[in-house]
Amino acid sequence: MVESNTLRLLAIEEGGMRKGTALLSSIVFGMMLAVSPLSLMAADSSGAAMLYAKGTAWLNGGTVPSSSAIFPGDLVQTNPGSMANINASGSSVMILPDSLVKFEGGAVAVDHGGVSVATAKSLETHADDLTITPASAAWTEFEVNNQDGRVQIVARKGDLNISDGSETTTLPQGQQTVRDSPTKKRKRRGGAAPAAGGGVLDSPWVWGTALAGLGGFETWVILRGASPISPTTP
Repeated sequence: MVESNTLRLLAIEEGGMRKGTALLSSIVFGMMLAVSPLSLMAADSSGAAMLYAKGTAWLNGGTVPSSSAIFPGDLVQTNPGSMANINASGSSVMILPDSLVKFEGGAVAVDHGGVSVATAKSLETHADDLTITPASAAWTEFEVNNQDGRVQIVARKGDLNISDGSETTTLPQGQQTVRDSPTKKRKRRGGAAPAAGGGVLDSPWVWGTALAGLGGFETWVILRGASPISPTTP
């Protein structure tokens, strides 16, 4: 009789432990559900992104191994034989060979060279005093090439707004334009010697060849572990 009561007590204790474990698991799971969205919002609000490099590229003067986190204010530079990709939330920025680009979170600034931008978050691109912005929140693809203040802009998908600080014009989808930044115009009026040309991206053939290689580079980025960016899953 004593043995029977002991077994009954053990069974009750075991059942209580199981209920306690289940309750603890439910509490932990609930806390994870509550905390995860907050952490995702914090990461997105920080403006952080991932940088992937193919070939030799530099992040703030240091060599990028193959991938690295990147934050607003960081500088990315590629040599004539390398490319890089900034993969942010809802946007992808391909940095073409021989380029110097500053990541600004909600924008990129092209100091020299070219970028190919695909965005569903209206990511801006700055080139000297010019600001290039998608005309709508729809998926937009465009290229910007800055060679000593002479800026080539190509609207691949979607319209673009181009502002020089005093006026804004619209570049329709499928069109391209070449603009001098206001700073360069002022230098010309002041009688300064014209800037030297002949950069690697000045050649239309080189520009087209670089853009043609983006498809392969995007595949390489995805295989390296970058989250794919597309109009349906930005």
